Amino acid sequence: MTDRLWDVVVVGGGAAGLSAALVLGRARRSTLVIDRGRQSNLPAHGIGGLLGHDGRPPAELYASGRDELRKYSVDVEIGTVVAASGKADDFTLTLDTGDTVRARRIVLAAGMDYTYPDIPGVAELWGRSVFHCPFCHGWEVQDQPLAVLDGGPMAEHRVQLLSNWSDDVVLLTNGEPSEIPGADTRRVARLSVVGGELEGVVFEDGSTLRRKGILVPAPLSQRSDLAEQLGVTFADPSPASLNPVAADTRAMTNVPGVFAAGDIGAPMPQVAAAVATGSMAGNAAVQTLIFGL
Repeated sequence: MTDRLWDVVVVGGGAAGLSAALVLGRARRSTLVIDRGRQSNLPAHGIGGLLGHDGRPPAELYASGRDELRKYSVDVEIGTVVAASGKADDFTLTLDTGDTVRARRIVLAAGMDYTYPDIPGVAELWGRSVFHCPFCHGWEVQDQPLAVLDGGPMAEHRVQLLSNWSDDVVLLTNGEPSEIPGADTRRVARLSVVGGELEGVVFEDGSTLRRKGILVPAPLSQRSDLAEQLGVTFADPSPASLNPVAADTRAMTNVPGVFAAGDIGAPMPQVAAAVATGSMAGNAAVQTLIFGL
């Protein structure tokens, strides 16, 4: 890295970060994207509900996005930002290699991590037959025997929602008592996986319930403490996010010169929403560079 002062450094090269960088590059602003390639939706079979890219594998979308940025002279570096400090017009970001970069503005778009149930088989099937969003994955498992694995207060809501895609939906509370009709309160031991696909749910008593898809609660949590380091405030927790960054409708945080895009501040994680907030963050960053904060 050099002592170059970038107009904007975008932390994260997923849908939000690349979208912000595209706006910035087209606005002729010197832009550096730093990405470690750990987008949370990479295990998914495809992106559901993104206009023009429905069903496209996430990795393909990101590769295409990086290709688009080249003609606008946006630099993309592989790396992890571990520290950030400073103020508007003079931020310093430190990578895990010890290298530092300087920026006038920062777009935080490093994404979040899903906290899904720690049950054998869930991680293996995550993003395909085990999922958190029926709008993203319901079409692929429609009319199949499905389950909702949830013993919390949102369980009935999730069952009703998933029933839009299948008439055969069973609630599994994993040992929690329930007054919901038809709920199965047995504890789950593991998921049965055959050929990389869900075969069924195995309970601690040894019995198996055949299912082809399972909806689970998987709230997001911050994967980076950069926002905290910079003094950015957080919004109230929601069923979808444990600690979302607070940002206004222009993706601006409480810290002048710092913008938040994508899942880190989203009430509901979706690629389409990430693209939109990334575009807004890029637009707002350009305007503050021109007109001031």
